[in-house]
Amino acid sequence: MAVEVRDQDQGAPHLPVLIDDILKHVDPSGTWLDGTFGAGGYSRAFLDAGAQRVIGVDRDPMVFEMAQAWAGDLGDRLALVQGKFGDLDQLAADFLPLDGVVLDLGVSSMQLDQAERGFSFLRDGPLDMRMGDDGPSAADVVNNAGEAFLADILFQYGEERASRRIAKAIISARPIATTAKLAETIQACLPKPKPGQSNPATRSFQAIRIAVNDEFGQLIKGMEAAERALKPGGYLAVVTFHSLEDRVVKKFMQSRAGRTGGGSRYAPETVTQAPTFELKTRKAVVADAQELARNPRSRSAKLRVAQRTDAPARSPDRTGLGLPKLVGTELGKELS
Repeated sequence: MAVEVRDQDQGAPHLPVLIDDILKHVDPSGTWLDGTFGAGGYSRAFLDAGAQRVIGVDRDPMVFEMAQAWAGDLGDRLALVQGKFGDLDQLAADFLPLDGVVLDLGVSSMQLDQAERGFSFLRDGPLDMRMGDDGPSAADVVNNAGEAFLADILFQYGEERASRRIAKAIISARPIATTAKLAETIQACLPKPKPGQSNPATRSFQAIRIAVNDEFGQLIKGMEAAERALKPGGYLAVVTFHSLEDRVVKKFMQSRAGRTGGGSRYAPETVTQAPTFELKTRKAVVADAQELARNPRSRSAKLRVAQRTDAPARSPDRTGLGLPKLVGTELGKELS
């Protein structure tokens, strides 16, 4: 599994990852929705490439405060909407149908850089990790979830093999209020990393953040919402940063393209239902040497693009998409 490494690139500019590759595979004109607005990199790139309008959606109210310095110059070409991209068809109801949707998954560099947000073990701060301003924080999860539930979070969302050992150590170290103490607790029960290996706390921090923000729930809801919101010929472009996300995006797009099976001579692909998408990238697009040199954050990124057909959107069916088991309301139930 390729874990997120964007927090290791301190000082790197906030460049939109794989933007050149996205623009090669889509028609950027018309009305696009940027479901992870962040610093506005994708939105500005699409406007520069010829989009008539971009709807920038983000659950973090702070990003819109930061955008005030430049967004006003674009007039009605840029509409900013606070909310979760899982609800993008509702948030963009006044602009439907859309010509394209772009999603850049995971935590943004801007959020990682803010110690008070509690995303990174490289900067000591309160244990928060919320991308928005509501719901349980990482401190709530770490200090109130049961040991077995914590272990499940670490294993399913972080693929952490030492999940039970770490969960037990967290229980023993409670209360844990800061990123530094959580990182120290995790590091103390794992072997020291060899040169070139990531920090031992990386997988656990990733897993807890994913649980706090229900990232897989939002991902599948967002792709389903894009299916409903896109016009025939519209594009869905998704950039992922670890293998669990990429697996879900891959299986969703293949399913909606009407393909099952492995696509080999032993397990040939077969068309089932009327396809709602056509695959524009048969394989995930990764950064080339030029992109890596310009933007180190792109080294674990994968891009997949699909184009909407004129078939009616399907009813939600999440079987066979490779979703981790802890998706949905389980966290709320555990902490209630």
